[in-house]
Amino acid sequence: MKFTLSWLKQHLDTSATLDQIVEALTRIGLEVEGVENPGEKLAAFKIAKVLSAERHPQADKLQILSVDAGNGPLQVVCGAPNARAGLVGVFGAPGAYVPGLDVTLKLASIRGVESNGMMCSTRELELGEDHDGIIELPADAPIGTAYPDYAGLTDPVIDVAITPNRQDCMGVRGIARDLAAAGLGTLTPLTFDAFTSEGAGPDVRTDDTAGCPAFFAQTVTGVTNGDSPEWMRRSLLAIGQKPISALVDITNYLMIDLGRPLHVYDRAKLSSGLVARKAKDGEQVVALNGKTYTLDATMTVIADDTAVHDIGGIMGGEHSGVSADTTDVLIECAYFDPDHIARTGQKLTLTSDARSRFERGVDPAFLEDGLAIATALVLHICGGTASDVTRSGEPPLEPRVIHYDPRLSADLGGLHVAPERQARTLLSLGFTIGAIKSADAFSDALFSTIEGKWPVTVPTWRRDVDGPADLVEEVVRIEGIDTIPSTPLPRMPGVAKPTATPEQKLERRARRAAAARGLDEAVTWSFLSEAEAAPFGGGAWTLANPISEDLKVMRPSLLPGLLAATGRNLKRGQQSVRLFEIGRRYLADAERATLGVVLAGDRRPRGWRDGKAATFDAYDAKAEALALLAAAGAPVDNLQVMPVLSAAEGGEAGDAWHPGQSGTLRLGPKTVLASFGMLHPSVLKAFDLDGAVAAVEIYLDAIPPKRASGFTRPAYTPPALQAVRRDFAFLVPAALATDTLVRAVKGADKVAIVSARVFDVFTGAGVEEGHKSVAVEIILQPTAKSFTDEEIRAIADKVVAAAAKQGASLRV
Repeated sequence: MKFTLSWLKQHLDTSATLDQIVEALTRIGLEVEGVENPGEKLAAFKIAKVLSAERHPQADKLQILSVDAGNGPLQVVCGAPNARAGLVGVFGAPGAYVPGLDVTLKLASIRGVESNGMMCSTRELELGEDHDGIIELPADAPIGTAYPDYAGLTDPVIDVAITPNRQDCMGVRGIARDLAAAGLGTLTPLTFDAFTSEGAGPDVRTDDTAGCPAFFAQTVTGVTNGDSPEWMRRSLLAIGQKPISALVDITNYLMIDLGRPLHVYDRAKLSSGLVARKAKDGEQVVALNGKTYTLDATMTVIADDTAVHDIGGIMGGEHSGVSADTTDVLIECAYFDPDHIARTGQKLTLTSDARSRFERGVDPAFLEDGLAIATALVLHICGGTASDVTRSGEPPLEPRVIHYDPRLSADLGGLHVAPERQARTLLSLGFTIGAIKSADAFSDALFSTIEGKWPVTVPTWRRDVDGPADLVEEVVRIEGIDTIPSTPLPRMPGVAKPTATPEQKLERRARRAAAARGLDEAVTWSFLSEAEAAPFGGGAWTLANPISEDLKVMRPSLLPGLLAATGRNLKRGQQSVRLFEIGRRYLADAERATLGVVLAGDRRPRGWRDGKAATFDAYDAKAEALALLAAAGAPVDNLQVMPVLSAAEGGEAGDAWHPGQSGTLRLGPKTVLASFGMLHPSVLKAFDLDGAVAAVEIYLDAIPPKRASGFTRPAYTPPALQAVRRDFAFLVPAALATDTLVRAVKGADKVAIVSARVFDVFTGAGVEEGHKSVAVEIILQPTAKSFTDEEIRAIADKVVAAAAKQGASLRV
């Protein structure tokens, strides 16, 4: 929320400096996001007088002006239709930065004529939208004076972040009240010009007491809707609000000033009285933003007997808005239920300044005075005659009393504050304590009559306060969060115990291993679009009220986010993409810790030694999967390679993997630790990716935990005897997985055989069709004594026999 320093001082009688106010705002919980002086960027612009104006010899729509900005005549080429001799306006010399054009002026030649700067319009200086001509100032404006000084643009603008629970600070007066309670001045009384009313009030009522409990209204006849006063226009412009007309500006000003949204209708455009009611399903309204909204029966609207004129508490309708021809108006001041406003705004995806205040909760006791202040301003600025007030319904004004123990300030807030000071703080914020109604009425004698817990009555504008802890927060923030002493937590005796869980340690090892292998970590959204989730089996969980349709489904896999990131990198010229992410998959039964890897582009760049670039394949994915599983502590030597199950076979990833170029690593037939391989071309098409892409998903929660064995590592004891290596070449069916053969060979003698690996696979001449030659190296490790030839031969026979059970025969 933005406001100027002078605007704040209309409600706060203070001698505090800007720096003191800014520091105090942040200290009491109203964080200042920024302070800017709009006059600083316009300091180079001066008031100048046009001495003469002559037609440009080379352009009919341009004039050559002689301009005096206090230092003698300068020649300026200008295309404004209102440029003429004698005009006093705003001049920018070469070197001045024009914010509305985002250019810095320089000496220029325009159609062959030298121009020494420019005369500026309001849009070019970002002071309004008028671009029909240059600014025209009164004839007595002092020539040569800096324009910000003359126009009063040196008023600092303060931008404060208001948290959702502080609805009372959605107006300048609420912020001033907090500063007064913090000791930076005195809150000025809220006054307005008295006026008399004539005639009956307007025909309004509320038929929707749940959505609109109270509907107050008053009419003013005979108004003249021109420009709003300069002081009001200047205040609105300073905070980025565009002045429209006096009647509209009054409602906008009061919304910012007092946090009280109102609406003004042109009575000539209404066919009957107004009623706050539920909308009908399918009913439509064209709002002030020019968009058409379709309503349903849960939404509150303001309507007459022919049409809807207002989405209650959010935005008025275009049809009944005031214009320059408006002479009779109806001023609406209503109370709308915050929950109804929030739900309606979410359904319509419609935001407005009014909605941001009503859904937080405006002061329900401020209808009468809010309407009176608005009417008084209309009468003062636009003239006319006011009617009586029509009041329909009752705002929720039931008082809330909290019994407060002042010792809670130290117990809950960690800050000891004297009871008398706590009482004065609460009274300054608008609370009442027993019979004490304000800080001015506080006295030691009256305070001493309160025994036990204090009966604290919450002001109507503090919807967020409903318990003693909230009162502690009020006391502590006014004292200053920075005054709370730092108190260390008690330390347990002895050596501190590790705080990381086994799951956190596992993720840490996996993350470090992935980074060490040259993979770049990515952090992607946990939400996807339905289209992105579909290739991976779809999402089990869908948000009812997502931020956007692209973030609707909770991800069933980490790969969609990584694929989207891969596509962005490849489209920006990255030749090789190696990404990994550790996060959660959200399945129907639980959320699962997972490590995802995507490999795309060039595995090896082209070069003189190897020729053209090489791309990633399924074996690269398998190598990454095995290395990362090993780092995570999985028993990789016991893993089996098995095919990926399709969706029809009960596979979680659906048909995302390429058949024949992918697999799973399992402990037994059911425990899947990882999926790896090439992704299906349909998946790549869905993510607009060209070329082959390899991927890995490691299911960290499926890795069996290590048995606790203490912190001491066993002593390194290398074998005392030399190992023996033997090679075997088997002729096996082409369909047999080499992994199956290797596992069978290694299991032939689990004591002597410590390792087995494939070092050659051959098909072609000498190998019958439908078969392949697989060469396996085994390592035999003796323990007590060296192997004899007979023992080695016996082990070899076991190896051949074990291979034969898999359909393999020894090549001769």
